[in-house]
Amino acid sequence: MPRYDFRCRACGDTFEVNRPMAEAGQPATCPQGHADTVKLLSTVAVTGRGGSGAVGGAPAPAGGGCCGGACGC
Repeated sequence: MPRYDFRCRACGDTFEVNRPMAEAGQPATCPQGHADTVKLLSTVAVTGRGGSGAVGGAPAPAGGGCCGGACGC
């Protein structure tokens, strides 16, 4: 079941709510009982199953540019 993050405007508390996607837009009450809450945007990281770190089986690019391996960082 998806988890949604909310922040209470009254007390500033951030909390999570587990609910079906069909109910994602419904308001939530904070644990302190305040009804004035706002749903926060969250990010999701999706990774592949391979151990190489490559996407679609292609090798990761090497060299050229900072943090591409050429500068040694």
